[in-house]
Amino acid sequence: MLVEYYKQYSPSLHRDMECKSYGHAGRPVLFIPCQDGRFYDFENFHMTDAWAPWIDSGQVMVFSIDTVDAESWSDKSGNARRRIERYEAWIRYITDEMVPFLRQAVNQRNGWTGYPGVMVFGCSLGAAHAANLYFRRPDLFDRLLALSGIYTAEYGFGTYMDDLVYQNSPVHYLANLPPEHPYIDLYNRKKAVICTGQGPWEMPDATRRLHDILRAKGINAWVDYWGYDCSHDWDWWYRQVAYFLPYLLDNGQAA
Repeated sequence: MLVEYYKQYSPSLHRDMECKSYGHAGRPVLFIPCQDGRFYDFENFHMTDAWAPWIDSGQVMVFSIDTVDAESWSDKSGNARRRIERYEAWIRYITDEMVPFLRQAVNQRNGWTGYPGVMVFGCSLGAAHAANLYFRRPDLFDRLLALSGIYTAEYGFGTYMDDLVYQNSPVHYLANLPPEHPYIDLYNRKKAVICTGQGPWEMPDATRRLHDILRAKGINAWVDYWGYDCSHDWDWWYRQVAYFLPYLLDNGQAA
């Protein structure tokens, strides 16, 4: 498996940001680590093993980045406005800096002239961030794999609400999406998998809350609830990756 390390200055975040890529060819995948996670977690927690069949066969190149959770969602005692502004800067880092970077990388590796979409993948709070990116920017992201997530900014910001918190809380902004909004058609031409277990440390009601909104809006997604033995842990996420990736990587029409 080809592994490469990058360290680049981010104008959005005003500091150096690190990332790693895994693979030599294939479609781009952006991995968002779990809460307070780092760019090396994809490797250190052995998620590379779960993805190895698709990485080694040249179907995907995975890019793993840093979070700013410690400065935003996790800093519960900090000023809420400053925390959400920092998170919004991280979103801009991804959409304005990382997406063009990884697109250029996969185009060069594959000999492509352009690739339209990026898969975004995360577990736990990483799933919340991944879903937020997918639903906010369907012009950039065409696949979602969100495992064991919580899809409301209430997790990080409690009862505090402003314009930036709202636009980073999928259960809030999707609930108010007009039925004629063009994003609904965009979502339905893409593929999203949202999965949770119902065992220890899982919060399936968070997924049900999002699921109800998606159904009400006519937004297609594969929302799956695994059993009461399925806990909030890496071993289960490895199994879910192996189960859902063939569907997400198939270029056929979304279900």
